Amino acid sequence: MGSEKVFLPSTTELQHFVINLLKDLRALDTMLEQDVFEKNPIRIGAEQELCLIDKNWKPAMKNMEVLAKANNKLFTTELARFNLETNMEPLEFKGKCLSVMEKTLLDLVGKLRKAANSLDVDVILTGILPTIRKFDLTMENLTPVERYRALCEALQDLRGTEHLELKINGTDQLMTAHDSPLMEGCNTGFQVHLQVKPEEFVEKYNIAQAIAGPALAIATNSPILFGYRLWHETRIALFQQSIDVRTVGNNLRNRSARVMFGNRWVKNSILEIYKEDIMRFKVLLGSTKKHQDPFELLKKGKMPSLDHLLVHNSTVYRWNRPCYGVANGKAHLRIENRVLPSGPTVKDEVANAALWLGLMNGLGDHYKNIPDVMEFDHAKMNFLRACRNGMNSSFTWVNGKEVYATELLAKELLPIAAEGLKKAGVDKTDIKHYMDILKGRIKTGQTGSQWMLDSYTKLIKTHSREEARAAITASISQQQKENIPIHKWKPATIGSIGSWKPSELLVEDFMQTDLFTVYEDDIIQLVAEIMDWERLKYVPVENKDGKLIGLMTARNLMRYLLKSYGGEKLPLEEQEMVTVKDLMIKEPITIGPGDSLSKAIEVMQSNDIGCLPVIKQGELLGIMTEQDYLNVAGRLIYNRK
Repeated sequence: MGSEKVFLPSTTELQHFVINLLKDLRALDTMLEQDVFEKNPIRIGAEQELCLIDKNWKPAMKNMEVLAKANNKLFTTELARFNLETNMEPLEFKGKCLSVMEKTLLDLVGKLRKAANSLDVDVILTGILPTIRKFDLTMENLTPVERYRALCEALQDLRGTEHLELKINGTDQLMTAHDSPLMEGCNTGFQVHLQVKPEEFVEKYNIAQAIAGPALAIATNSPILFGYRLWHETRIALFQQSIDVRTVGNNLRNRSARVMFGNRWVKNSILEIYKEDIMRFKVLLGSTKKHQDPFELLKKGKMPSLDHLLVHNSTVYRWNRPCYGVANGKAHLRIENRVLPSGPTVKDEVANAALWLGLMNGLGDHYKNIPDVMEFDHAKMNFLRACRNGMNSSFTWVNGKEVYATELLAKELLPIAAEGLKKAGVDKTDIKHYMDILKGRIKTGQTGSQWMLDSYTKLIKTHSREEARAAITASISQQQKENIPIHKWKPATIGSIGSWKPSELLVEDFMQTDLFTVYEDDIIQLVAEIMDWERLKYVPVENKDGKLIGLMTARNLMRYLLKSYGGEKLPLEEQEMVTVKDLMIKEPITIGPGDSLSKAIEVMQSNDIGCLPVIKQGELLGIMTEQDYLNVAGRLIYNRK
C-alpha cells in the first residue's frame, strides 16, 4: 500500500497534492537526465503476503495481535485482519541469492508462525484461502490502520455505489454482489523486485510484460473462491473487480481499470508509465508528510524521496509495477512483479522467482527488442489465458507463433532463464535446483491450482463442499510446512481435517446455494412436479427481486393433494387452478448466513421445522436443512479415511 502517512483529502488538499505530485515527476525527469541512479550492484527483493487461520482452517482475525507478539520491523499489516506481510531485506543478484532467499523467507515465515501459534492460530501461504467466506469480508474485519480506511472510502466514493458486483466464470460461475472493498483482502501474493538500470528500464519492463503469461501459467495457485471453481488464478480477476471504480454507461468509452496490465509497450522511459497513471487515474489519497522541494534537495546532492509520486503509484495496481526508491542515500529504479501468487511453498515461490528473474536477465539476448517481434495485445491476451487456464493455456508467442504453455516453457523459456541466471553470476547449483522444480511441474502437470482443483473435484463427490474446502486448506498447511514442492504433493483427503468442529462453523459454510425456487403466482401443479423431479422437501418462494416471500413444503403440498383429490391423480386439465400463494408458508422462520450452525440446529429443533431459508436484507441466499447437518455429523461418527 505504501506510506502509512496518508489520508482522504479535501478538494483543496487534493489540489495541493497534485501540484507536489507534478513537481516530483519533473524532479524524476531531471534525475534521469543527470544520471544520478545507482547501477551496481543489482539487487533483488521479495514481499511475502500470507493468511492467518484458526483451528477450523478459517480466517483468523488476529493480525494486530500477531504483529505485536512477533515485534519485528520486517512484518507489517495488510488490508484485512486475517492477512499479514513480511518483507525481505534486498540481496545482491548473484551467487547463492536464490537459496538465501528461500532460507530467509522460511525463517521469517517461521517467526510469524511461532508468534501466531502462541495465540492459537497459524499462518498459511495461498493465493486465495479456500475456506474464506463472504461473511469474513465485512468492514469490521478491515485492519484498523488509517490508510486502509482512507483507501476504501476513496474507492467507494469514486464508485458511487455501495454494491460491488463480481462475475467470474470457470468450471463454476460466480455472480454475487458485495458491499465492501475488503473483497480485495482475499488475495495474497508473492511480489518479486528486480533493480534495473535507468537505461535498461524500457527493455526490462517490456520483457516483464511479455513473460507475464508464461511465468504465471506455471505458478497458478488461486482456483477456488467461496467454494466455486473459477480461474486457475482467480486472484487476478478478483483483484481487478474488487477495486474497480468504473461504472456501466450507454457509451462505448474505453476506460482502464485501476488494476491493469497496461495498454501499450513502453518506448522511452519510466516517466511514460507515471504520466499515464496520472492522466488516467484520479488521485485518491493525500500525504501528511511535509513535501520537501525535490529540486532543492538535488542541489544539495541529496536524493529526494518523491513521496507524493510514490503515494499515487501505490494506488494504481499494475501487474508489473514501476518503482522508485532511495536506500543508503542512493536512488534506484525497480520493477515489481505482482503477478505471482503466494504459495504453495516457499520453495515453489523461489522457483517462480528464479524463472522470472532469469528471463528478465536473459530474454533480451535472444530478442533484442520485444516490441519488434510481439504484438502488445498478444502479450496481454497471453496473460489473461494464463489466468484462466494455467499450464493448460496456449499462447501467441514471438512472430505470431502459436504454442502450448508447457512446450514454450520446457523448450525455450526454462533454458533462457537458466542462461539469464548464469549471466548474473547465480550459483549453478541453485540454478539447477530451482529449474528442476519447474521441470517437475511441467512433467506432472501439477501446479498449486491443478492440485486444488483435482482434490476438490474428487472430494465433493462424497463430501460437502465445506468439508472439501477445509480438507484442502488443512492439507496445504500440513504439506507446506514440510516445504515439499507442489509437483510432489499427494491429493488432499478428508482425514486432513483432524479435529475439525462443524458445530463452531457458520450457516454460510453449509447452506445449499444451488436452489430451485418458484414465484407466488406459479400453479401448484408445477411445484408438485419440481418437488417430484428433484426429490425436494422444501422450495423457497421468491419475488422477481430475489426477496424471500414464502416457503412451500412437501407436507403442505401433500395435505392439499390428499384433501382435494383423495390421492387420485387427475389429468392436469381437470385439476383446480391453485397457485403457490394459496398454500405457501407466508412468513417462514429464517436465519442469516453469519449465524452459527449450532444456532441453526437449535432454531429448527425448538420450532419443530426441518428447513431454514438463509437471507440477508430480505434477499434469499440459500437453504439450511437438518439433512445438511446430519450428513456431516454422520460422517464424524465414523473414522475418516
